[in-house]
Amino acid sequence: MSKAIVIIPTYNELHNVKKLIPEVLSLYDKEIDILVVDDNSPDGTGKFVEELSKSNEKVHVLIREKKMGLGTAYCAGFKYALQKGYDYIFEMDADFSHDPKELANFLVAIKDYDLVIGSRYLTGVNVINWPMQRLLLSFFANKYTRIITGMPITDSTGGFKCFRRKVLESIDLDKIKSNGYSFQIEMNFKTWKKGFKIGEIPIIFYDRQLGKSKMSKKIVREAALLVWKLRFRSILGAL
Repeated sequence: MSKAIVIIPTYNELHNVKKLIPEVLSLYDKEIDILVVDDNSPDGTGKFVEELSKSNEKVHVLIREKKMGLGTAYCAGFKYALQKGYDYIFEMDADFSHDPKELANFLVAIKDYDLVIGSRYLTGVNVINWPMQRLLLSFFANKYTRIITGMPITDSTGGFKCFRRKVLESIDLDKIKSNGYSFQIEMNFKTWKKGFKIGEIPIIFYDRQLGKSKMSKKIVREAALLVWKLRFRSILGAL
């Protein structure tokens, strides 16, 4: 039987994980484990999950020394999942931007693909409660990424996705240094360039109700530059 795990990076997400973890477990108790990768949250997110993991073998936690960014958090989670023998490895936000009920659709789609991406733009624009400026930035960032890289993906910057383990085994995770939008683009590009089969399923993305977004101008600039770096590295065979 295939093993699946959902990786949830956190920093000050205590209120959200207290609701999210029970919801995921109630929906997928026999199908999906949970790994929280916490950057030593001052609000005690990591400690809460650590205590929970002692009484529930389906809940796991990695607590890092300090805030180190989304990309390195996911790479740490990927390494853990590969070491523990999971077949399907999910990325998911802690803030309910990603609906846990959608995980069932990923589990169906991953049977036919090596990477499944939950797309906000596959069937139009499926984003709830984002400011127009943020929505336009995301929408055109994905258009830009598709044009520059050539990837046939409508949502290259989305963070709700599922990998087969063979994809992550093929990528040198120690060389992934990007964060935010850039991390998602880089992982998708390397997956695509290695010839793996990528599929998208439509999702509805909900703006977080609690806490602050991790988005910044620095993250946007990093992503805008990365697509060119990836294109040139690919041409030079330096991926």
